[in-house]
Amino acid sequence: MFADRAKIIVKSGKGGNGHVSFRREKYVPDGGPDGGDGGKGGDIVFEVDDGLNTLTDYRHRRKFAAQPGEDGGKRNCHGKNGADLILKVPAGTVIKDAASDKVIADMSGDQRRRVILKGGRGGLGNQHYATATMQAPKYAQPGGEAVELEVKLELKVIADVGLVGFPNVGKSTLLSRVTNAQPKIANYHFTTLQPNLGVVDLDGASGFVIADIPGLIEGASTGVGLGLEFLRHIERTKVMIHVVDAAGTEGRDPIADIHAINRELEAYDAALLNKPQVIAANKTDAIYGDENDIIRALSEEFEKNDIKVFPISAVSGKGVKELLYHVNDLLSRCSKEPMVYDSEFDPTLRLFEEEPYTITRADDAAFVVEGPKIDKMLGYTNIDSEKGFLFFQKFLKEQGILSRLEEMGIKDGDTVRMYGNEFDYYK
Repeated sequence: MFADRAKIIVKSGKGGNGHVSFRREKYVPDGGPDGGDGGKGGDIVFEVDDGLNTLTDYRHRRKFAAQPGEDGGKRNCHGKNGADLILKVPAGTVIKDAASDKVIADMSGDQRRRVILKGGRGGLGNQHYATATMQAPKYAQPGGEAVELEVKLELKVIADVGLVGFPNVGKSTLLSRVTNAQPKIANYHFTTLQPNLGVVDLDGASGFVIADIPGLIEGASTGVGLGLEFLRHIERTKVMIHVVDAAGTEGRDPIADIHAINRELEAYDAALLNKPQVIAANKTDAIYGDENDIIRALSEEFEKNDIKVFPISAVSGKGVKELLYHVNDLLSRCSKEPMVYDSEFDPTLRLFEEEPYTITRADDAAFVVEGPKIDKMLGYTNIDSEKGFLFFQKFLKEQGILSRLEEMGIKDGDTVRMYGNEFDYYK
């Protein structure tokens, strides 16, 4: 099956922890701190690969994680940075936040590479905390946390022209006639289950990219049949060619079909109806004479709205050249700028949206303070030493925890509990 959607979980690398150590050599009895810094965690990077045209690589694997940074070492050794994880996607892939459905990045146009999640920073070793009054600090900074995010990947075909129409009207045959594309062609519905692209070359005119997009049925805008796949890919096209069966071999009403397609376009996104349209009345090779009632009715219905009708035969090539030159003329009046979706969501802001700590009251009226940063800091700080305890107090103040406790009504002598440690509060 053609893969144009996927949902995956990406996780950046955690930063390495800073190291606590002291210089100990035979002739250096009072060596100072020499704990090295931790390495930075790897980033999550999306990159366009022109050799890809589906999202198949992400259909059977759900989780992707960058490498964590290494911890710092003794003798000022810096931990190794974690390797970035580069995820290759086809051009036209839109990356969205799965929770909000907001666009993070559109890998189209000049956007060829995008860092989606940054790795955690490396923690500083204890050498950075030495001062004139505290020459032997016994604590270091923990590495920055990894960030995890669920994202949706949607591939939206980048083509100048889209072939639209109900199943089995000859869209794939027309594509194979005007380009070097080799789509699957057969006399049954839904032969095309994926967009097929080809390049049209015209003498004396610039070429353009044309896409044969999966067939449409009533209710497409609500997800019936292949409708959502159709509508997703038509968004980026600049001109639409309605392909209809002018010979009536399927017993369908081409006028009703075109109106049905336009209704689905409007229901999905009314702006799609602003795109230039042209009608290719196909299968004229199966018509006796030069014209029939269907072609005449199409012209009377749509040409008054400046939508031209071209009788063609995708099999013999009759009328195709005239159609293509008209499409090229319509394209020349369109904006040359590619359609690129603006970013609506920055994953890095999620770090600031999440509450870094919580404060609750226990049954014995103690204030219970919890949070990942507090847990990490307690693990790397020697609070039994006076200097270490002062350092931890400074951390609580910088994080706004002391201010929050005061807002909650803490008084001198009240108990504060943090991961098995109890303190008496005094301002």
